[in-house]
This record gives sequence, C-alpha cells and structure tokens, in this order.
Amino acid sequence: MIEASATISHMRRLQVQLTDEQFAEIAQRAEAGDRPMAAVIRELINDALDDAAQCVRWERALAAVGGGHSGLGDVSERHDDYLGEERW
Repeated sequence: MIEASATISHMRRLQVQLTDEQFAEIAQRAEAGDRPMAAVIRELINDALDDAAQCVRWERALAAVGGGHSGLGDVSERHDDYLGEERW
C-alpha cells in the first residue's frame, strides 16, 4: 500500500462531488482516525489503485498458466526419463 505522508512535496488540487453517504463515511473515518478528510480520501484512492494493480498482476499470472505445456501427459511420473542421465 502507498502511504500518505505529511511531507508530500507536491500536491494537485481537485474538486470532487460526493453523495451524502460518501461524505458521511469519509467524515466518520476521518474523525475516528483523528485525521483530515483529505488524508482519508488519498488513502482510499491509493488502496483502490493498489487493488487495480494487483488485479492486473493476477490476470497476467493466470494468462501464463499452461504456457509451457509440453504436450506430454506423463511428465509428472517420468520427469527423470525426460531429463536423461544429466542430474542437477
């Protein structure tokens, strides 16, 4: 997770409109953590971005599954035969 820091050197200002429910939830989290609402919003955005990046990594990993298929059905039983005389 990307951590928010009080010593961030450059920030860009953005205006965002929230529903009453979103505002209340963010205000509650901010009050519970004794933090500004902006810090809570930045944390939520970072978490969402991290989750999206994790999904992309999982999709790439799953797409690679089976990519090295040998076409042989008995490799797990006869792996030593396929390796030949050479041992690691």
